[in-house]
Amino acid sequence: MSLNPFGASDHQTIKTTPQNGFVDLLKKPVEVYVFVDPLCPECWSLEPSLKKLSIEYGRYFTIRPILSGQLTTLNKDKFDKPQKLRDIWEKTASRTGMSCDGDLWLENPISFPWIASIAIKAAELQGLRAGRRFLRKIQECMFLEKMDISKEDVLMNVAKQVHLDVEEFKRDLYSTSSQKALQCDLKLTKEMEVEYIPTLVFFNENQEEEGLKISGLYPYEVYVKVLKQMLQKDPSPAEKPELEDFISFYGFVGNNEISVVYDWSDEKTAKEMKKLKLKQVVEEVPVKYGTFWRYLGEK
Repeated sequence: MSLNPFGASDHQTIKTTPQNGFVDLLKKPVEVYVFVDPLCPECWSLEPSLKKLSIEYGRYFTIRPILSGQLTTLNKDKFDKPQKLRDIWEKTASRTGMSCDGDLWLENPISFPWIASIAIKAAELQGLRAGRRFLRKIQECMFLEKMDISKEDVLMNVAKQVHLDVEEFKRDLYSTSSQKALQCDLKLTKEMEVEYIPTLVFFNENQEEEGLKISGLYPYEVYVKVLKQMLQKDPSPAEKPELEDFISFYGFVGNNEISVVYDWSDEKTAKEMKKLKLKQVVEEVPVKYGTFWRYLGEK
């Protein structure tokens, strides 16, 4: 029986344990608003922790990504200083272990950053999961492959890769619906006084209680502690999936994500991935900082 990293809403088989009862799976008592910007390297660096949290405690919460507009409504000065942006990206990659290639800003700078945010909202019109898959893929294109994610051909190709209805996506990209959805996110960002990204705000079922806000990147244990505080109980983490199941589910992951999720050293991760590579289950994708892996399927 395979474990679904995202919990009950993803229509895959779920492993139930005494700590993971049927009622818990249906209820999802906590909602986490994740304020991000597609161009923010620190938001990209949050990915390993979000994956691990979803795998270990996804039965207790849902994630709602909110586009903050912190970068895409443009602090114009920064985008006029590509060297400065390059340095920020490179330092973030070195510090966090999630590769991002700052040379993008010198070689293929993003022309109209706000278009990427509208595209994400257009993808979300086909479902929240579709929006999350689309956001992840454009982050990969930009941080790893130095693509200008404001170009229509790049966005259409991403829509195709994440199995959206491409014609519908193209219509929505130029519709007022996507623009209104983005404006709602920007309004929410302002109302919740989110001034730094990434920011996570945890809400529980009690409407009277305010959410708990965490701004910036923190060790994984901090997010677990806040989640348990909102739940007012101390559940055990769910069993982790087999490595091959994990890679299969996500399709494309980095060494850093694997190390964080499985609590492995870099050496252990490299060793385990080499085994899968020899079995031709994955292919290695070298990037500027570290390695990513693409799932090829069972042989």
